[in-house]
Amino acid sequence: MLPSNFFIDIERYRTMKPTTDQNNSLNHAFKAIHDDDVPWEDGLDNNLLTLPPGIQVKVFAKDDAMKRVDMKVRFPPGYVEPEHSHKSWHSIVVLKGRMCVAGKDLRPGDYVFGWDELHGPYEYPDGCEVFVVFYGRRNPAPMERRKTWRTCKNLETRDKGR
Repeated sequence: MLPSNFFIDIERYRTMKPTTDQNNSLNHAFKAIHDDDVPWEDGLDNNLLTLPPGIQVKVFAKDDAMKRVDMKVRFPPGYVEPEHSHKSWHSIVVLKGRMCVAGKDLRPGDYVFGWDELHGPYEYPDGCEVFVVFYGRRNPAPMERRKTWRTCKNLETRDKGR
């Protein structure tokens, strides 16, 4: 069952004034952006994600008023995203490579949804590129240290012909 505040309050969205702050690139306006026009950045330099070092991000749209960010994230081979929780939701679509989570081997086109409950770890054995939309507060909720750096084990693998 989805939380009651899962869907955006449409009336609130319609009445919001467009943002002009340079840190808010969404600005509530139509956008069409070529992938090559957005540079890859170090994933830890922009304070959007609190993950171990090694990731890169391309931020396509960010709006602090809406607490929303749309971006690509690139994980190097062997990267493990720790088990975590946060108050925001995220929708993830695998674009390239392989993402292993919850006993599933996800490939391009596959989807992941995370919300206010413990999820992960996510493992990227061959490297991976994903498109992710965050909505809500992105900082992870406090959790027990012993749960933070678990690794995935005994993951199922899909048919190699995929």
